[in-house]
Amino acid sequence: MIYIIRHGKTEMNKAGLLQGRSDYSLNEEGVLQAREACERLRGVHFDHVFTSPLSRAVQTAEIVVPGTVPVVDRRLIEMDYGPFEGVDLQNMPPELVFFFRDFVRNPAPEGMEQLSEVVERAGAFLEDIKVLQGNILISTHALLMKGLLEYLTPGSGGSYWSKYIGNCAIYTCENTGGTFALPQEMKV
Repeated sequence: MIYIIRHGKTEMNKAGLLQGRSDYSLNEEGVLQAREACERLRGVHFDHVFTSPLSRAVQTAEIVVPGTVPVVDRRLIEMDYGPFEGVDLQNMPPELVFFFRDFVRNPAPEGMEQLSEVVERAGAFLEDIKVLQGNILISTHALLMKGLLEYLTPGSGGSYWSKYIGNCAIYTCENTGGTFALPQEMKV
């Protein structure tokens, strides 16, 4: 089984800023969220743990699976927001508002990574790990997580792009002999 988790909350999340690839650690609330996720997954033995290289994802993986040394994979890093890194989500420039209004039809503004590129690297990662046996934890970020879910749900038509995924939300996906089932959100 594959378990995909979004990292816990950071001060940038709390402030409502577009965090992207800025490297912020979990805040106190984020640590608590990761501990709660650990409790939710208490009966699961993880055979493999992968994480984005950013501190907030690494910390989340280490809290959820205590005593582990997660494997860092750069393909799990958050979407590159380029010049929009740190933008206040309540006061966005028009080109970002336009993009966020319809992720599926509106291309990302110049300087940002395109959603198709996010799905491509998320898919390449999944294809590489599909041969692994046992339970796998993937600790990552909101937009990269959506890219993973889009890849795992070919008929979604982009529906995950506008779906809210909260801090420490978890999705599961069966992996049977390298064939992925549709992902399911783990309910609290």
